[in-house]
Amino acid sequence: MFFSQAGARTRTWEPSPSEHKKWVEVFKACDEDNKGYLSREDFKVAVVMLFGYKPSKIEADSVMSSVNPNTSGVLLEEFLNVIRKKREAQLYRNEIRHIFTAFDRHYRGYLTLEDFQKAFKQVAPKLPERIILEVFREVDQDSDGHVSFKDFEYATNYGQNEA
Repeated sequence: MFFSQAGARTRTWEPSPSEHKKWVEVFKACDEDNKGYLSREDFKVAVVMLFGYKPSKIEADSVMSSVNPNTSGVLLEEFLNVIRKKREAQLYRNEIRHIFTAFDRHYRGYLTLEDFQKAFKQVAPKLPERIILEVFREVDQDSDGHVSFKDFEYATNYGQNEA
């Protein structure tokens, strides 16, 4: 796929000291009995406090299954790592949304071939027209002549887990 050939950007992000401090404070607030870990329910409350949504059963199961079997929950270091990854993914998705919005000059919520052509002319003026058309067709997953944010996001993430 074209986007994977473009070179997947390695995502590395570290929280600021104040953000790190906030995460530790949330951990401590949710660890009401000072057990040194967060139970499944404690973890859910912490995610609500930090991200404003209750994690799904699948998300909670995923985190809890990665926990050391010798502990009854998520230790502080594990919690910080999970939250860092969630925040990093949130920032990356916001960045992709910003790029998509910059391409969507008419604020329609989708991109046309014309939008692609104009965007590529700005960032890669010597790119042949046939390549732009090829990229557009590849990204337009349902071949409806429109690239939705979902299509765009999928294309930009293609190959990320392989890098």
